[in-house]
Amino acid sequence: MLQEFKKFALRGNVVDLAVGVIIGVAFGKIVESLVNDIIMPVIGRIAGGLDFTNYFIGLTPAASQATTYDAAKKAGATLGYGTFITVAINFAIVAFVLFLIIRAMNRMMKKEAAAPAAPPPPTKEQVLLTEIRDLLKARG
Repeated sequence: MLQEFKKFALRGNVVDLAVGVIIGVAFGKIVESLVNDIIMPVIGRIAGGLDFTNYFIGLTPAASQATTYDAAKKAGATLGYGTFITVAINFAIVAFVLFLIIRAMNRMMKKEAAAPAAPPPPTKEQVLLTEIRDLLKARG
């Protein structure tokens, strides 16, 4: 059973998947920072200087009185729609970047496929005809 697991775990697909997941996590952190530290402050400034992370609806009286989302969560049940907006924008950016990457990869693959391949080797008939031609030239 150990040998079978080792064979499965060291297969190229599993290793490729592991590398993809690790890169995906790192890419997710980059995008999260892009959204939270660059895009959302600009959108918040355009929207009047408000921070989306503090947009919430308190579902209990104590949570409704809180001034920040973190304080509201500690005070009781809350709907944090500002955080949801941030995550939705984060997702849209990730999806768009992945779209651009896949689109570029598809274009590169089309260029490789469209590149002329080496001409096929001559057939037996072509070789024979070439020899006959060369013999006739030598006689003539």
